Amino acid sequence: MARTNPRHLGYRLLLANGLTVIGCLMLPAGMRQLSALGYLAMPWVLLFSLGARVEPGRWSRQRTRAYRLLAVLTFASSLGWYFTSAQESRAGLPLLVVWTLLVAWSCERLIRNLAKERAISRDVLMGALAGYLLVGLAAGLLFAVLESLAPGSFLNTVATDVSLLHGAAGPAAKIFSLDFVELNYYAFITLTTTGYGDISPVTPQSQMLSVMVAVSGTVYLALVMGLLISRYTVQDVEEEIAEELEDP
Repeated sequence: MARTNPRHLGYRLLLANGLTVIGCLMLPAGMRQLSALGYLAMPWVLLFSLGARVEPGRWSRQRTRAYRLLAVLTFASSLGWYFTSAQESRAGLPLLVVWTLLVAWSCERLIRNLAKERAISRDVLMGALAGYLLVGLAAGLLFAVLESLAPGSFLNTVATDVSLLHGAAGPAAKIFSLDFVELNYYAFITLTTTGYGDISPVTPQSQMLSVMVAVSGTVYLALVMGLLISRYTVQDVEEEIAEELEDP
């Protein structure tokens, strides 16, 4: 029985985590808060999937240790933010910083891992898709953190209720009890540069963060598509050479 490549197992786990969070966000109102569990698990999934050394060398070892430490710090910040009161807006500021760093670094490590693949397989495609979902879901979380820091950063121009953070009300309400589905939806339409116009950023901070998300999605697709196409071309040429050698 062939042994599963640890990188490929990481790709599957990362994709499963992303799809689980999206599935939770599709649940009826009052149950979407389960997505918070998926978000809390995400730093650990990243730690397992991308926490191995990408290349040999002492500097690579130090970078890997720093990445692992950042993942643990992100989990701790996420846990602290989810269980703070919705009125304590400044609690999300550390999370905004560490999540941005973790996701950017994770995408870099994921692309470097994909670059090491010698052939395009189902697992490699899963890894590429998982990275795209990671950027979108992380953007949704960052938008939610920004909205909690500065309520009114995003405006729903269609619905009568302009609030994009739904859930339990009152000063004692925890962040965990809020519903982030609309901000996650906005994150993905921004990532894909679709822009339906129903939700708009209305503050300089939310506008610039939206620009960063849109640019990140374009850059990620350009890098990964170029990588996959080049690998597929090499794989196709190698298969043709092998067939020619087999023919008498």
